[in-house]
This record gives sequence, C-alpha cells and structure tokens, in this order.
Amino acid sequence: MVEFQTEKDGEQDPIYKRALVELLYQLADDDFILAYRGSEWLGVAPHIEEDVAFSSINQDTMGHAVIYYEMLEELGEGKADDLAHLRESKEFRNAIILEEVNGPGNYLIEPQFDWAFAVVRNYFYDISKTVRLYSLKKSSYKPLAQVAEKMLLEEYYHLMHWKTWFSQLVNATDESKKRMHQAIDKVWEDFGGVLTLGPLGEEMTRLNIIEDEQLLKENWMKEIREVFETLSVQIPNNKEPSMIRGDGRSGEFTEDLTIALETLSEVYKSDPAATW
Repeated sequence: MVEFQTEKDGEQDPIYKRALVELLYQLADDDFILAYRGSEWLGVAPHIEEDVAFSSINQDTMGHAVIYYEMLEELGEGKADDLAHLRESKEFRNAIILEEVNGPGNYLIEPQFDWAFAVVRNYFYDISKTVRLYSLKKSSYKPLAQVAEKMLLEEYYHLMHWKTWFSQLVNATDESKKRMHQAIDKVWEDFGGVLTLGPLGEEMTRLNIIEDEQLLKENWMKEIREVFETLSVQIPNNKEPSMIRGDGRSGEFTEDLTIALETLSEVYKSDPAATW
C-alpha cells in the first residue's frame, strides 16, 4: 500500500506523478471528446425533451473534464485551457471509439447522425465511467478520490438516462432492434480502448491510484452481462471488447479527432491570451 503524508509527497515522487498525470489525461480527454460529440446532437436529438436532457449530461461531462484538466494544471502540466485546446491530436489519450463522428454530414450541413450509436456508446461509456469512479474513490491520491465521489452523484443520473434509452430501443420495433444490434457490434469492436489504462496501467495500480485494469474490465463486463441477459441480448462473439483501430492511450487516433480538435480550438487559438 502506497501512503503519503500529504498530497504534495505524492506529487513530488516522479514515478507516482508520471502515473497520476497519465491517468488524469485519460480521464480528461475521454470526457472532453465525448461531451463534444454529445453537444453536436443539440437541435437534432429525437425530441425536445432529449435535447434538454442530453445537453445537461454533456455540460456535466465537460465539467468533469475541466476538473481533471485543472488538476493537471495544479500538477504543473500547463494551463487547463491550453491542455484542452492547444495540444496536438497525437498528445491526446482518449479512447478512439469516443472520438468517432456521430454519423455522416456535420452539425450544420445535413447531419445524418445515428441515435442507436449514440445510445450504445454513451451507455457503455457511462457504465465504465461509473466503475472507474468507484475505484477512484479509494485512490491514494486524495484530491482524485474526493472529486470521484462528487462526480458519482451526477453519473448516477447519466447512467439511468442511457439505460432507459438502451432498454427501450433494443426491444422495440424490428427496425429499432436491427439498428441497436448493429450499434452494439460497432461499439464493441473498439470499446476495449475505453477499458484499458494504457502503458502505465501497472504503475497506476501498484501505486494504488486506481484498481487493476483487469478488475475494472471484469466489473464492466459483469454489469453488461446482467443487462444483456435481462434484455435477451447476445454479447458479440462471446468475447470481451477489442481495439480494432488502435490504442488511444498510446497516442493512436483517427482523422475524426483531428477535425474535432480543430473545431473545438478555433476560437481559443484566435486569442489564447484572452480570459475564457
């Protein structure tokens, strides 16, 4: 068990700090890019009530990303806003499935977004996020443990929201079932990227910053199996999720991330010295 008299003791240990910083980038970047993808649904969600609900969820999720970036700023990584808007794509550590576009077109020009994909991706992600936050409540880095406990209060409602959508659509009309099962297969192919802690995962666990990657994955799979069994849904190929397009934790990414970051940072880059 790694114990420090104060948070500063941990921050001054170079091995501990490296593992902590790496995890915080993963947590921040995952929330940041998924909140952006969610924001693109504003005005094109299935109905007005969902516009409001999804917007609220995205605000919470982006707020969580901000908290993580601010923690990184406190650890000497640079200004929180710079970390979000001035890093290059290869420096991000989000899982690839989270950066994927919502569908053909874009927010302003003929958005042909896939709601089934949005439901499955967000539901799977919020299950994994809940698992991680419960683990982080026991983190040896106390500031992280404290924010995890607060985030769980909001995450409860996010998870309930997506579970409702998932449960209703996966057993609704034939067309709904078809689209949902296609979305499940699609997300499953790359969701392994969300469930990994990357190259420094073993160090994170050894230093008690977060629990073991395999344990986190097993806890996620346990939740998924229970839901799938209740709804008579088959786990794709009876296997754990994979990472077909690569490992975002290692700096691998797609063009979707590059384009998204260009959009997100356009205003900020126009005057980085301004107060935002």
